[in-house]
Amino acid sequence: MKPTVHDIARSAGVSLATVDRVLNGRPGVRHVTRERVEKAISNLGYVRDVAAANLAKGRTYSFVFVMPSNDNSFMIEIRDEVHAAMSRSGAERTQIRVVDVPPFDAQALADALDRIAADKPDGVAFVAVEGAQVHAAVARLKETGIAVVTLVSDLPGSERDHFAGIDNNAAGRTAANLLGRFTGGREGRIAAIAGSMLVRDHRERLEGFLAVMGESFPRLSVLPVMEARDDPALAAEVVSAALGHHPDIIGLYSLGAGNRGIVHALREVSEGARPVVVAHELTRTTRAALAEGLIDALLNQDAGHEVRSAIRVLKGKVEGLPVIAAQERIRIDIFLKDNMP
Repeated sequence: MKPTVHDIARSAGVSLATVDRVLNGRPGVRHVTRERVEKAISNLGYVRDVAAANLAKGRTYSFVFVMPSNDNSFMIEIRDEVHAAMSRSGAERTQIRVVDVPPFDAQALADALDRIAADKPDGVAFVAVEGAQVHAAVARLKETGIAVVTLVSDLPGSERDHFAGIDNNAAGRTAANLLGRFTGGREGRIAAIAGSMLVRDHRERLEGFLAVMGESFPRLSVLPVMEARDDPALAAEVVSAALGHHPDIIGLYSLGAGNRGIVHALREVSEGARPVVVAHELTRTTRAALAEGLIDALLNQDAGHEVRSAIRVLKGKVEGLPVIAAQERIRIDIFLKDNMP
């Protein structure tokens, strides 16, 4: 049974009017009381349905999701969740369409955002790529009155309204701690492979990873990051080359996608010489590799939660409602062979 505003009021020990003020960002609530209500929202798992509240208005929200068109298993999962949201459009009062752009191409992304602005949808969600032209395109969307959410990879410093994704610096730090401990006190090199340093999520993961490696595991030397543009064939090639050139690699961190290629390269290495591997996202490929022992740990983010969060925030921004941080926080899950769902 879904929690209600009555449950929040009972848990927080406040009136329904106070809960309503917090949910709608209205003044007249003391800071300590607001925190108590938000904690109750988080503990209960309350999810506000803006669409249901607006059924009487007959409001339909028009949203556009801008997605990179590459062979990235996690992005395919995100796309599937967007299509699932599209299938619920009637009940949720939304009209959602998907626009494809080339991956890691700031100019193509900016051009797509400008074309979308001309259609004047209510909101846009997109996987961000760093670039001045993308920042400028977001500013133009906002000038037009369009709500903007970045998805998976953020664009801090831009005028976007919200980021729907995990704390990527924390994810990188977590990966470093796992690798450092799993290598069991041995000395050696650590390889890191990313899709591209043009996307903020990969860059933040690397920053967090390097910080913890330097602080806690100085016995491990991290090689310069390799970029494979989330391409499985290129990922296999660069990982195989790195393992051949540096036989003392004892750990590998995969910051992005291309994991099919990485798994292929690892299969070519004798079992005793395989590095400890930490990667991202629980997909069919990584699940099988985890079960086989080719990957030791996976950091996962819930694609469905991210897409639902993006839609909720876009609806809320259209209605002038505040973001409930506890509701929109995306969790980092850690999976080992023994606790795969």
